[in-house]
Amino acid sequence: MPQRCSKLSWLAGLTATAMTVVAIAPAHAGTATGAATEWTQVLNNGELVSLVGQSGEQIQNQLTQISQLAQQIETQLNIYQNLLQNTATLPSHMWGQVESDLNQLRSIIDQGQSIAFSMGNADDVLQQRFQSYATLKTNLPSNETFSSTYQTWSDTNRDTIASTLNAASLTADQFESEETTMSSLRSMSETADGQMKALQVGHQIAAQQVAQMQKLRGLVSQQMTMMGTWLQTEQTDKDLAQARREKFFGATAPSTSGGEKMKVEW
Repeated sequence: MPQRCSKLSWLAGLTATAMTVVAIAPAHAGTATGAATEWTQVLNNGELVSLVGQSGEQIQNQLTQISQLAQQIETQLNIYQNLLQNTATLPSHMWGQVESDLNQLRSIIDQGQSIAFSMGNADDVLQQRFQSYATLKTNLPSNETFSSTYQTWSDTNRDTIASTLNAASLTADQFESEETTMSSLRSMSETADGQMKALQVGHQIAAQQVAQMQKLRGLVSQQMTMMGTWLQTEQTDKDLAQARREKFFGATAPSTSGGEKMKVEW
C-alpha cells in the first residue's frame, strides 16, 4: 500500500516539523516565519517520523506545560506584589528573579505564537496538496479554515497583550525581545512604583496566557481530530477500491463445459 505510507509519512512529517518549531522557539523567538521553507522540505522529503496521533499528543503536552508555567509565573508575581506593598522596593536579588520570570513569560508568548503559526501553515499546505482535505467540512464557525482561525487567535492574543501594556503606559516594543524587555525592567526597578507596575502588568499577562493557551490547545485538538478523520476516510476509500479490484481480477472464469464439442467437418 505505497500511497498510504506516503500520505501518513508526509502528514507525520508536518506535525513533526511543527514540534521542531516549538522546540526551537525559546532560542529563536520571533523567527517562526522561517518555518515556511521547512514545509517545502517536508513536501519533498517526508519521512515516517511518528503517527499523527503521537505528534498531536506531543504538541498538546507542550501546550499543557506552557500553560502550567504561565500559571506558576502568575502565582509568583502575585507573591512579589504582596511583598512590595510592605517594603520600599524589592531587593536586587529578588528583583532579579522577577526579571527572569517576566522574560520567561515573554518566551511563553513566543512559543504559543510559533505553535499557532506552524499548525496554521500545516492547514494551508494540506489544502493546497489534497482536494479531499480542502473540501472536508469542520465544526469551525462560518466555514473558516484552521489557518484563518489560528491567525485570529494570534491577532487576538497580541492585541490583548498590547492593551494591557498600554493601560500601564507601556508599549509592545518594550517587551518585544529579551534585550528590550530587560532594558525596560531595569528602568522600572529604580522605583517602587515602577516595580509595582511591572508586577501588575506581568501578572495580568500571565493570567491571559493561561486562558489563551487553553484556547490554543482546543484548536490543536480539533485540528488533529479532523486530520485523523480525513486520513481514515482516505484510507477507507483506497481499501474499498483495492478490494473491488481484487474481487474483479480474482473472480473464477465462467465454465465453458456442457456445450456441444466442436468437430472438424471435411
